[in-house]
Amino acid sequence: MYLRQTRVRKNGKWHSYWLLVRSVRQGRRVRQEVVARLGRLDALGRRKAHKLADWITGKRCQPSLFEPADLADDSTAHIDLKQLTVERSRRFGDVFLGLALWRSLGLDEAFDGLLPEGREDVRWSVLASIHVILRLCSPSSDLALAEDLYRKTALDLLGVPAEKINDDRVYRALDRMLPHKAAIERHIKARLGELFELEYDLLLYDVTSTYFEGLAERNPQAKRGYSRDHRPTASRCAWRWW
Repeated sequence: MYLRQTRVRKNGKWHSYWLLVRSVRQGRRVRQEVVARLGRLDALGRRKAHKLADWITGKRCQPSLFEPADLADDSTAHIDLKQLTVERSRRFGDVFLGLALWRSLGLDEAFDGLLPEGREDVRWSVLASIHVILRLCSPSSDLALAEDLYRKTALDLLGVPAEKINDDRVYRALDRMLPHKAAIERHIKARLGELFELEYDLLLYDVTSTYFEGLAERNPQAKRGYSRDHRPTASRCAWRWW
């Protein structure tokens, strides 16, 4: 959802108007659907537009889409789109949705409570959000997150420059989060119950497979069996975390 400006010529003068639009997919095509016509957006109109956007999108976690109130209506620039080039494009939609979900679940406050701010340059709660959002949008290794993925997204909305996301900081964040695994699981369960009025018992079950190369004759856990990794001749050991 975003703002789109439209200009209309009346009585020999150009007038600027604003529309709040959203992209709607219809089959293989995407069209723009007008959510609201916002008029010229004077000071009062801007306040109403803020309230409308807040009501539609909930708690906003992006910079304001609207012009500052002290800008004149004629402070627009005309751009020749044919002369524009796109550089350093970054993913925005999926990571923005992930950030909205993170905040809807109250995970920023939860991590701030479990990992209070200290001498670290980047708060642990912010690093936790980066971990989770990128895992959601682009499942990959932690090293890929530190060296490549973060720089391809617009997650600097969180205020963390790309040069501060490195493998040392990423791995240290994982070490700090792990002792609070049970507390975070309880928080998510409680928050989901509040959001959707659910009553349930939650069981988290994860199976991690490990394979061994070689005879491993002195390792009692190395036994031949079914391989989920499609290694028919490999030894297999499964670890279960409850």
